[in-house]
Amino acid sequence: MFININLSLLLFSLIYFMNYTLNQLQIFLKIVKTKSITKASEALNLTQPAVSIQLKKLQDQFEIPLTEIVGKKIHITEFGSEIAASVEKIMDEIDIINNKTSSFQGHLIGKLRISVVSTGKYVMPFYISDFIKENPNIELSIDVTNQYSVTEQLKNNEIDFGLVSTLPKKIKVDKLDLIPNKIYLVGLSLPKQTKKNQPYSIFQDNPLIFREQGSGTRQTMEQFLKKNKITVLKKIELTSNEAVKQALLAGLGFSIMPIIGIKNELINEELQLIPFKGLPIRTNWSLIWVKGKKNSPVCNAFIDFLNKNKHKIFDEKFKWYEQF
Repeated sequence: MFININLSLLLFSLIYFMNYTLNQLQIFLKIVKTKSITKASEALNLTQPAVSIQLKKLQDQFEIPLTEIVGKKIHITEFGSEIAASVEKIMDEIDIINNKTSSFQGHLIGKLRISVVSTGKYVMPFYISDFIKENPNIELSIDVTNQYSVTEQLKNNEIDFGLVSTLPKKIKVDKLDLIPNKIYLVGLSLPKQTKKNQPYSIFQDNPLIFREQGSGTRQTMEQFLKKNKITVLKKIELTSNEAVKQALLAGLGFSIMPIIGIKNELINEELQLIPFKGLPIRTNWSLIWVKGKKNSPVCNAFIDFLNKNKHKIFDEKFKWYEQF
């Protein structure tokens, strides 16, 4: 793989005609992304003065400001944003060169950046553990967030992969399905006042616990309620699957949620799956990436690993899933 001519010329000028260093460019790029010298220094494990000095040395190479301070906050100028965009392309090409070199030496090295929806934390570790053990030189970053953030990070090229249970609509993606996702009505037990011929009364007589806006589970729940014309009179909103689980165990109400995160509670009969028409909702836990993206050797190796091992991992780690 070759660096395109424009990037080659820019990199050549950086090295031979100017006093930039790759370290300065990396620091500047981190400042642009974090919009903070403090956050950039923390992310790079450097002191704030060290980051400020390198930024000043880089700025000294330009007559046009890269940044400006407004109200004690650093802002990136339009010129600075254009320089950052070029720097990011250069860094991507340098990563490719390093990865290619390592590949020819028989080593897999590079970065693997994955963002997972919060409930996906019960899935992803099992599908990446052996891959990292086999390739200890890979730098792994996993962000646990919600559906909206995963989509935004993919769109902004901040991550290589996302793990979701609902495919995003804003961007086109390629996907690799890992395991089924099953969404049930969950609670301590079926309320005594809920009659078999009036199942919808459970939503009028008891609080329904929602995830926050931006959550894929929240989106699926709301679509189910709308489709079935169910009115919920009492709502509780929580910001993580773990918080929802604890609320259920405390008897605060019911929730429509994936069962992937409540394995022990179901097996120990601490929580129950409440029968309800139209449930479970079935989707898939899928690894996704931007359609047509030029993946790094590390990313391609991870996809190959999953294709070869996903059924084995399911049989070893998720066989319990078939009970429900």
